[in-house]
Amino acid sequence: MRIASPAFENGQSIPEKHSCDGEDVSPALTWDDVPQSAKSLTLVVEDPDAPRGTWDHWIVFNIPPVVKGLREGAGAGNLPGQALHGRNSWTRNNWGGPCPPSGTHRYFFKLFALDAMLDLSQGASKAELLEAMDGHILDKAELMGTYKR
Repeated sequence: MRIASPAFENGQSIPEKHSCDGEDVSPALTWDDVPQSAKSLTLVVEDPDAPRGTWDHWIVFNIPPVVKGLREGAGAGNLPGQALHGRNSWTRNNWGGPCPPSGTHRYFFKLFALDAMLDLSQGASKAELLEAMDGHILDKAELMGTYKR
């Protein structure tokens, strides 16, 4: 399974447009080679370089496995099928773009293929999400971008 973005290459800088310094819209994402047995996909975007520990920027779960990506701005809503937003570290159910207090931070876009739909509600926490995913991960893909203010 692979995940990519037309907005930036793996290991490269995320455009300002997708950060708190710009329009703060989620970047478009694409993926392929999802296992045929997948029942749902989950996306977690996190910054492990945050001063207080890993900061969650975006959580989306129950994405239909037939979907080949998310359009730019999907972080504001309009998710495909039965997909739902989880709660990010700002305690919001949407995209929160890169906004590091200092230095260059790394942002990991982690896509998981699951053998089940998750029985969670909109606004589920990352802890609830990880617990529900336990034992259901078929495959994982990762894209990393950086951002410096």
